[in-house]
Amino acid sequence: MPAFQVLKGVRVLSLALNLPGPAALMRCRRMGATCVKLEPVAGDPMGRYNPKAYATLHEGVTVHAADLKTPEGQKVLHRELAKTDVLLTSYRPSALTKLGLAWKELHSRYPSVCQVAIVGAPGEGAEEPGHDLTYLAANGLVAGLDLPATLFADMSGSLMASEAVLQAVLHRSERYTGSGDTHPVGKFIEVALSDAAAWLALPRDWGLTRPEGAVGGAHAGYRVYACKDGRVAVAALEPHFAAALCEAAGAPASDMRAMFSPATRDAIGAFFATQTRAQLDALAVEKDIPLHTMA
Repeated sequence: MPAFQVLKGVRVLSLALNLPGPAALMRCRRMGATCVKLEPVAGDPMGRYNPKAYATLHEGVTVHAADLKTPEGQKVLHRELAKTDVLLTSYRPSALTKLGLAWKELHSRYPSVCQVAIVGAPGEGAEEPGHDLTYLAANGLVAGLDLPATLFADMSGSLMASEAVLQAVLHRSERYTGSGDTHPVGKFIEVALSDAAAWLALPRDWGLTRPEGAVGGAHAGYRVYACKDGRVAVAALEPHFAAALCEAAGAPASDMRAMFSPATRDAIGAFFATQTRAQLDALAVEKDIPLHTMA
């Protein structure tokens, strides 16, 4: 389903490489923004290590090559900034300063341009190296020696960045410089990937997804079980779903206290072990049980 074109007429210039920035730009484009990106002459590293991802992220984006450390590259940059509404960056603050893009300087030269700056961590942490994995690890979201299933901090950070673009545009449309002056005023918003990871970690911090939590494995109706030819993720958390599950499995009474009982968990596990994925898929439809089977 296409997104509402709430950014139609807004021009976004991105200097952000790899994943969070391009993913945020992709969201902006899908909301109707005109999106332009300046890449180094060597290109975005994503284009080399995953051309498929790069192609998806940049569909509909106008991409120009520019070495921002050269006079020629700076000329291209300022040509684009002169017609930009929102600048999206993912450099460290010190690098932005060297490029003449620190907020104070940018705002002085282009008072109507907003900037959304993606950084690794807020404050002094913005100068420290890091990646999705380190931000997730710092927030207790890396289990054992296994890598997380996806790039949670990067992708949630991209959502926060596209949200920040919306906030900046809203701010810009409501504030003007001087009495009777119709030029909008730019806004600076920083988005930290470590903050995105911390946001994702809130359910764990609250205890919801810890082993003793209702959605951390303690509730017998919200777990991953083995079945005869694979696995089944069951999410029968609400009482009526739990009752249907327990009835099908021949488990003890499904009141809330019983759903936290090892006996109930064992009974449901034993039932699933006798069922194929096809049987469980059919059961889900017949009994209205939220479950998903996996190979």
